[in-house]
Amino acid sequence: MSIKTGWQSRVYEDFEVGDVYRHPLGRTITQADNIWFTLLTVNSNPIHFDSAYAAQTEFKRPLVNSTLTLAIITGLSVTDISQNAVNLGWDEIRMPHPVFEGDTIYAQSEVLEKRESQSRPQQGIVGVKTVGFNQDGLIVLAFKRTILVYKQGFVPILSRPIPPSDLS
Repeated sequence: MSIKTGWQSRVYEDFEVGDVYRHPLGRTITQADNIWFTLLTVNSNPIHFDSAYAAQTEFKRPLVNSTLTLAIITGLSVTDISQNAVNLGWDEIRMPHPVFEGDTIYAQSEVLEKRESQSRPQQGIVGVKTVGFNQDGLIVLAFKRTILVYKQGFVPILSRPIPPSDLS
């Protein structure tokens, strides 16, 4: 039996300005997700968890907490963008269309810039623009993100226990 390694995400050398990555997964946001995240983060705006209140607004139903939307869209991009990196910041976050419970969110990212790190020779800095859109193709959130990404040969190794070779 030979063990095949899976996708390990990109390292600095893999990024090219202008590349676009369509992230492979989508995520349907449930009412439980929205209420849990809103209350967990101590967001007291009832538009996120009180259906009777939300019905009186222009939206007529609860809005998904915008920071949950940001977190999910960022998460959808991790496999392609930042599995081997740390975030340095988010910029120009825009929410052109509301997100509602039951919406399915997808994302794609474009590489805007890259440069060597001056202080960390084993890493580089990459700037991306990520766009999240719903099941109807409407853009619900867009942002620019800067990451500090490892170069080839410097990615920390995940240590995992080795299972017994007999799987029968």
